Amino acid sequence: PAAEVGVAADQEIVEAIEAEGPLALALLNAGVYLPMRAQEFDAEKARKTFDVNLNGVANGLDPVLKAMIARKSGHVAVTASVAGYRGLPQAAAYSATKAALIAMCESLALDLMDLGVRISVINPGFVETEATSVNEFEMPFLMEPEEAAEKIVKGLEKPGFEIAFPLPFVLFLRAVGMLPNQLYFKAWRRLTK
Repeated sequence: PAAEVGVAADQEIVEAIEAEGPLALALLNAGVYLPMRAQEFDAEKARKTFDVNLNGVANGLDPVLKAMIARKSGHVAVTASVAGYRGLPQAAAYSATKAALIAMCESLALDLMDLGVRISVINPGFVETEATSVNEFEMPFLMEPEEAAEKIVKGLEKPGFEIAFPLPFVLFLRAVGMLPNQLYFKAWRRLTK
């Protein structure tokens, strides 16, 4: 199966790095965004999104965590997204995978607390990439990749679990996300017209 091939390939990469010295930091960043509205829902697109975004990260976590836990040191960071805070329009599969990554990292953080390994979750907003180029709407607080990379590097240097940016967009999504479902849906209908 593809998942086993992915884990084996990632295991080889980790072993090659470890042969040169201990893997101190692993940044796991697997993502595809295939927008679809409910009336265009496509199980194959959803499956591909789950496989890349969620299983791609799990394939990397397997050998990375084993290596770091064995020597009781290391830092692993997983790129999720602010789209994982709550479901967003046109992003049923994408938001689901990013929410799953956030929850996975939270669970792992609890398990890793006494094992000498740190885990971080990175939740960026819109970054100008191939993935966001398909969006036909104006993306608030759109960032250049270099600016996003700088925020990630600075975040990894600080203690803490979550690295989320840009702050105004993060605060907005968190505030809207705390609304009861009926108000949340109404707010997004108004925002997206």
